[in-house]
Amino acid sequence: MQGFWSDKRTIVTGGAGFLGSHVVRRLEKLGAKVFVPRKRDYDLTTLDACLRCLLEHPCDILIHAAAYYGGIGINMTEPAKLYYTNLTMGTNLMEAARLAGVGKFVAIGTACSYPGYLEGKLQEDDLWAGPCHESVVNYGLTKKMLAVQAKAYKRQYGLDGAHLILTNLYGPGDSYNPERSHVAAALVRKFVEAEQAKAPTVEVWGSGKPVREFLYVEDCADAIVLAAQSYNDVNKPLNIGTGVGTTIRELAETIGEAAGYRGKIVWNADKPDGAAMKVLDVSRMRQAFDGWTPPTSLRAGLEKTISWYRANKAQADAKW
Repeated sequence: MQGFWSDKRTIVTGGAGFLGSHVVRRLEKLGAKVFVPRKRDYDLTTLDACLRCLLEHPCDILIHAAAYYGGIGINMTEPAKLYYTNLTMGTNLMEAARLAGVGKFVAIGTACSYPGYLEGKLQEDDLWAGPCHESVVNYGLTKKMLAVQAKAYKRQYGLDGAHLILTNLYGPGDSYNPERSHVAAALVRKFVEAEQAKAPTVEVWGSGKPVREFLYVEDCADAIVLAAQSYNDVNKPLNIGTGVGTTIRELAETIGEAAGYRGKIVWNADKPDGAAMKVLDVSRMRQAFDGWTPPTSLRAGLEKTISWYRANKAQADAKW
C-alpha cells in the first residue's frame, strides 16, 4: 500500500469529520497528498463550487465521505435537509469529477439504503429488492442514487469508481450530541454520565430487540483505503462491515459494563425501533480484500471509545 499511495493526490470530502478524519490520517501515513475541502471555501451542494475545488486541487482519487446525517431523531425532524444536502453533494461532486478528469470516485454509502424489511444478512445484490425503511428513507435513498450515477458515468464517460456500503460506525471522534448521534455514541454518553452521577437508571429507546452491526471507525478507514486502492468494479457495490449482528440490548449492556455502570437499564418501548435486523453479508469484501476482516472486536472497540470519550467529553458533546 505504501508504494501505491506515495504522493498520490487525494481529496477526502468530509475529511474533518468523524470517519473522514480517520481516512485522512491513514492516507497521510501512507504518503498520500491529501486535500480536505472545507464548507467555508467550497459549498459542495453547488456544482460551481465542486468544480472549482477539483480544478484548484487536481486529484487522482476522490473519496466522498461528506454527509449530513444523524440518528432516528434527525431523520424525523430534518428529512428535507437530509435529502437535499446529500443528494446535491453527491450528484454535483461526481459531475465535477468527470469534468475535471478525476481518476477514480469512491462513494461512501450506507446500509440505510437497503430495503427496510429484508430478513437475514443484506447482500449487495438485494440493494434494489424493495424500498428503504421509512425511518431513514430520506438519507438512504440519496446514497443509493450515487450507485446509479456511478454506473451511468462509467458507461458514458469511463469514470472509474467504487460504491461502498457502510454499516453502523462508532469510535473516537464521533458526535455525542443527542441531536446528531447514532445509537452507539448516544449510549456511550448516557452510560458514562450515569456512571459519573451514580444514577439508579438509564433509559434506552425501543425494545432492545433490533439487531444491528457495529464497525470500529479505524477499521472502516482501513477498508476504505483498501477499496480506493484495489476495488474497481463500479457495477458491484461493496459492503463494508463485520458481518456480526448484535442486539441493541446486548450493545447497551456491553457499554454499561465497559463504562462501569452498576444501575438498571429501563427500556422505553414507546420509542421507535427502526428496522428489525440490519447486518451486512461481507463475503464480497473478504474476497476483494484477500480475506481481510476488521480486527477490532466490539468490546475492545467500545472500551477504546469510552476511554477517548471520557478524556474528550466536553469537545465530543459540543461537536455538531
